[in-house]
Formats: sequence, C-alpha cells, structure tokens
Amino acid sequence: MPDKNAVIVLVGPMGVGKTTVGRKLAKALQLSFVDTDASFVSKHGSIAEFFEEHGEAEFRANEEIEIDEAIRTPGVVATGGGAVLSELTRTRLAGVTVVYLATDGKHIASRIKNGNRPLLKNGLEDWQRIYDSRRPIYEQVCDYEINTSGQPLNATVAEIREKVGI
Repeated sequence: MPDKNAVIVLVGPMGVGKTTVGRKLAKALQLSFVDTDASFVSKHGSIAEFFEEHGEAEFRANEEIEIDEAIRTPGVVATGGGAVLSELTRTRLAGVTVVYLATDGKHIASRIKNGNRPLLKNGLEDWQRIYDSRRPIYEQVCDYEINTSGQPLNATVAEIREKVGI
C-alpha cells in the first residue's frame, strides 16, 4: 500500500462531480486517475444492467474489488456514490486520503436527469433520500470535506490541494 497521501480518494453522492474533479486533480498533480465505476463498466458492462441481472449485493462485492485495486498505486480515485456502504471498503479507505465532496444539492437535478442510475427511479426525490442516509458515512470516512456547491471546478481542486498539502 502506498503512503496515505499518495492516494486521494473522492467520495460523495451521485452527480456531485467526483469524476470531473478527480480528472482535473490528477492532471494538476500529474498522477494517474481511476474512476471505479468506469473500471467496473469496462469489465462487466452497464451498471444498470448488472444491477438488474445480478442485484445490488453482487454489484457492491465487485465494487469492493475495483476500489481495492485502485488504491494500491499512487493516484486519484473517484468512487461510486454507494462505495462507502461496504464496511470492508471503509476499512481499506482508512489507509489513504479521503476527500468527501459535499453539496447542497441545488445543481444535482440537471446532472442526474439523463442518467441511467438504477437507484434513482424517482429522480431527485430518491437522490435526496439516499444522500441523507449516506451523508454520515461520508463524514465518518473522510479526512477532508469540501463543499462543492456553487464553487467553480478550479476552486474545488485548489481547495483539495490546500487541505491535503500538495
């Protein structure tokens, strides 16, 4: 396992911008970037189809593997919104730097409206319920919390760099 600050993992709700922030942060730090949802899709196909065919428990088991592999080498990692539900993943995240991207939710509706997210059958209503239930877990696992609400991407990246000290 690399040094704790050699791996920066972004957690937070669906649609908050973990992938976008992660790519920009990795580029700024000249580190590799891994989106664990994208890694999953490249190996297993559509998350929505996988959920339908195999269920959430099987998805979460595979997600644990994706995260474990991603945090073994230095870089920036964007996780899926529910990754922190796994106790095993939470234990593994204790060995790396975890940044929770928080939001007031005002911009989420436009980000999730055209998505194919299996847990958001009722759109924003489901998103809010899920976020409210997961927020304490994000807060528990993180080393740093960044409120992305109304903040430009560059400001979010700069704030992460400042808090992490890199």
